[in-house]
Parts: sequence; C-alpha cells; structure tokens
Amino acid sequence: MSEHTLDPAAAPAAPADASVRSARDWSIAAVAAVVALLALWAVFFDNGQAIAATGDYLHEFSHDGRHLFGAPCH
Repeated sequence: MSEHTLDPAAAPAAPADASVRSARDWSIAAVAAVVALLALWAVFFDNGQAIAATGDYLHEFSHDGRHLFGAPCH
C-alpha cells in the first residue's frame, strides 16, 4: 500500500467569499433581467420592425407571442 500525504502547497483553494458569491449572483440576475426586458420589448412594442430582417420565423414567433400575451398586434 502506498501512503498519500497532503502537500499544503497543493491544497484546494478556499471557497469563494460570500461577498464574491453575492456579487456574482446579483450580476447574473441583472443580466437575466435585461434579457427578459429585451424579450418583452420585442414581443410587445417592436411590432416586427427590429426582427423583420432576421427572417419570417422570428417574426411569426413574436407575432404568436403577442397573441399569447393578449397584446394588440393587428
């Protein structure tokens, strides 16, 4: 059998500090909120102008989303 010793220099790093985790969580939440607001803008207020250049598929997807949310579109 072999004996394993733990080298202090090779010890795993300490877990991230609570403030670092909190900042990371808040930044992830902020990015998710911005993406959600952009999606809502595209569905409710864009009326197809910004996504018309991407093709009919995205236009129809947002059009159906307007109907799903009850937003007036035509």
